[in-house]
Amino acid sequence: MTTQEHQQAAAKFAEKWNNRGNEKSEIHNYWIGLLQEVLGVVNAQNVIEFEKKVQLTHTSFIDGYILETKVLIEQKSLGIDLRKPALQSDGSMLTPYQQAKRYANEMPYDIRPRWIVVCNFAEIHIHDMNQPTAEPEVVLLKNLAKEYYRLQFLINQKNENIRREEEVSLKAGVLVGKLYDALYKEYINPNTESLRALNILCVRLVFCFYAEDAGLFETKTSFEDYIRSFSLTSLRDGMIKLFKALDTPIEKRDKYDTALQPFPYINGGLFAEEGIEIPNFTQEIVDVIVNHCAPFNWREISPTIFGAVFESTLNPDTRRKGGMHYTSIANIHKVIDPLFMNEFEQEFDEICKTTAAKSKAEKLLTFQRKIGNLKFLDPACGSGNFLTETYLSLRRLENKIITILNNGEKVLGFAEFICVNINQFYGIEINDFAVTVARTALWIAESQMIAESESILGRNIDFLPLKNHANIVEGNALRMDWRYLYLPEQETTIIAKQTNLFYTNQWKKELVAQEPVIHYDTINLYTDKVTIEPKPETPKPVQYDYIMGNPPFVGARLMSDEQKQDVFAVWNNMKNIGNVDYVSCWYKKAADLMNGTNTKAALVSTNSITQGEQVAIMWKPLMTSGIVINFAYRTFRWDSESESKAHVHCVIVGFSYQENNDKTLFIDDSQSVKAKNINGYLVDAPTIFVESRNKPICKVPKIGIGNKPIDDGNYLFSKEEMIDFIKHEPKSEKYFKLWYGSYEFINQQPRYCLWLGECSPAELRSMPKCLKRVENVRNFRLASKSAGTRKIADIPTRFHVENRPNDTYVIIPETSSERRKYVPIGFLSPNVLCSNAVRLIPNATLYEFGVLTSSPHMSWMRAVCGRLKSDYRYSKDIVYNSFPWCNPTEKQKETIEQTSQAILDARNLYPDSSLADLYDETTMPPELRKAHHANDKAVMQAYGFDPKMSESEIVAELFKLYQKLTVHS
Repeated sequence: MTTQEHQQAAAKFAEKWNNRGNEKSEIHNYWIGLLQEVLGVVNAQNVIEFEKKVQLTHTSFIDGYILETKVLIEQKSLGIDLRKPALQSDGSMLTPYQQAKRYANEMPYDIRPRWIVVCNFAEIHIHDMNQPTAEPEVVLLKNLAKEYYRLQFLINQKNENIRREEEVSLKAGVLVGKLYDALYKEYINPNTESLRALNILCVRLVFCFYAEDAGLFETKTSFEDYIRSFSLTSLRDGMIKLFKALDTPIEKRDKYDTALQPFPYINGGLFAEEGIEIPNFTQEIVDVIVNHCAPFNWREISPTIFGAVFESTLNPDTRRKGGMHYTSIANIHKVIDPLFMNEFEQEFDEICKTTAAKSKAEKLLTFQRKIGNLKFLDPACGSGNFLTETYLSLRRLENKIITILNNGEKVLGFAEFICVNINQFYGIEINDFAVTVARTALWIAESQMIAESESILGRNIDFLPLKNHANIVEGNALRMDWRYLYLPEQETTIIAKQTNLFYTNQWKKELVAQEPVIHYDTINLYTDKVTIEPKPETPKPVQYDYIMGNPPFVGARLMSDEQKQDVFAVWNNMKNIGNVDYVSCWYKKAADLMNGTNTKAALVSTNSITQGEQVAIMWKPLMTSGIVINFAYRTFRWDSESESKAHVHCVIVGFSYQENNDKTLFIDDSQSVKAKNINGYLVDAPTIFVESRNKPICKVPKIGIGNKPIDDGNYLFSKEEMIDFIKHEPKSEKYFKLWYGSYEFINQQPRYCLWLGECSPAELRSMPKCLKRVENVRNFRLASKSAGTRKIADIPTRFHVENRPNDTYVIIPETSSERRKYVPIGFLSPNVLCSNAVRLIPNATLYEFGVLTSSPHMSWMRAVCGRLKSDYRYSKDIVYNSFPWCNPTEKQKETIEQTSQAILDARNLYPDSSLADLYDETTMPPELRKAHHANDKAVMQAYGFDPKMSESEIVAELFKLYQKLTVHS
């Protein structure tokens, strides 16, 4: 279901259940309807169990239970106060939540609920059992159309985002924008360095807001109180003093300065840089901090989302566009779940089935150490959202382990109990500010997860000073060796096995006496003194377990000169590599790094790398080297989740040198299929590459493009413009011809072309308005930068490309909607002209028409064609010239001709309808659909295919035929 469909269904559901609801008689209809109609669950009655028996002192029954997501439902009738205790059969007074909790405590451990939901039809109270004492989240029936997504946890274990994290994070972004604007106005003659300082200042302030709300400072108002303690004239100095203190160990501070006592030593480099430009603070700035930022609950932000929102808020380009851009958590999980999280969750579930307590604990500890030793790389990490969400997902999984291990056991220390930490995460980002934001986002994520661990362990864990550091470096990933992500130092280059990327001036001073390059195994950054053990050998490269991310979307034709240089360097000047997108470089770099390892990768990319000529150019060398695709998402819309909702059409490709036994093709969010082999076109078919060809692979009519005027619009007219022109130039009427491009043909809305190519000079001079148009075209061509265009200025009445068949011809639109099962193909007479936005096949017969409009050819086209966004782009060199035609008998050919004519006849039954109307899947007439089905069957029989074959099976067979036809070519 789309977002709009969910919203409409939720609104309808809310209206249906407004002011009604009986606990006994209507619970089934309510919950099955909610799951099925609003959340899109198929056969919801099989998902939820009603009246589940539980044994207390007497047998009781749970109103509803969803096993897969471990949701316990306690249902009350409309009007019941869900927070008010009621008398129980045993004489106790319990709220509905307390009543449900009693049930939960008596359930077997492996099916105890993660969520307890209490409902009275009008209100849904959601209790997270990871935080059993916290206030419930409340979803009101009247708000369901806007907030239905908060109930996704009912059906999706991965979607536990019921706290409206996206909404909270976006509001936080707005506050950061206000803070930025207020500070920016006070910079004197701001330059590039000033803007960098402003960004750093905003990051520091946000960290303080968060630290205050997260309890990292002494009180919940420590930072706010500190701000209020200064006058406007002295606040700037006070902030400089605070930032320095936050980067200074407590024992090295002035112990008599009581104003700084509420603030701990942060470490980690966030406050290390001294001397950044900080403006004077005005009343407006203080008002934004105290009255807007301070009251906001920064603890509830999602670091995954907020990192990107924060970065885009402070990025001048995105600020000018007025949008906040971030990758949704759901889209991130499309990458990380099939890459590793599904496997980890499954392994955890299998361990939990172990009945022997000691054996289970040993297995869990081994598994915990395993995930705590993994290394993750995002080589285009931006603000770190993939790394942050991965860290959060692993820590949530680890907290499940800790919950089981801590059940009745003695609590160990931090180091012994928590294995997953942010120094397992590596990233490369070309934007310096995004690097800072990514590190900050991971720190916030670590703080949030430690707080969750604290609630499980029942003890405080010291978060500050920061002890772990994400290995995120600034630079052009395509010009770096991903194995060595170390920061160069001007005076001393430090290369470490365990890399900590943050350094201070203090280190520099202590290391300045050392050799120019020091190799050592580890460095202790957390003691007063740096100790080093020099090692003569070269440091070992980092061995990543997983590579993931969302590299830049830049098409081959839109790359800068510098980006083109990157492409040729990465691909070693390989032939035709200039025709592939920029993102291909990340695949090549990843493949080179992964060779000979067990590393697995998954990248988000523009869908163009799995279509058209790019497949053979890019994937052939990668797959020849041994790369295999283990899972993939076929083309889908990757929303930026910005306010402007900008989007691109993408694929996700999971690949490695190790082949998975089970390969998965995701068709969309709700549909996936198992595949035997996923090729470069992301279809379950043999690994074959369709090369660009100048001539058809089979003996069929040649295909060409339409006419290309290069006329600056002088020869093309709408119907109204043509009538007006003829009114003033009557003799021109006979020179006008119908003109079709893809849009005009599909929608039956032709334009008109003034074709003067065969007009005599005398006739032309007798038509001054026509002559003026010719002069305009000549001048336009003469002014061109292209030598070829300037050359045809000598023949201004002729087109640059002319294709005017002498007989009836087949026309194929170059672009058409992916929503259509069949590309609308047709016949045109020779007196009709077409633009270069269509493909023309002169001398084509009903037989060629029938094969081209059949399911085998449409399946082939969908598999190998290029795309414009998600629309089909029909090319002559890849789609038509490479298509393996069938070899029908005379009888089969005659049948195809008959079914072809039946298609044309069915169209003629609706003369008032355009091809857009006829080929819309919703409005397609039954006669036309029936004619196409008959034609599909006839062509399938000519190929020898079973009419029941799926599209992927058809494509697989066509690839085999293509391979046979090209093996000796």
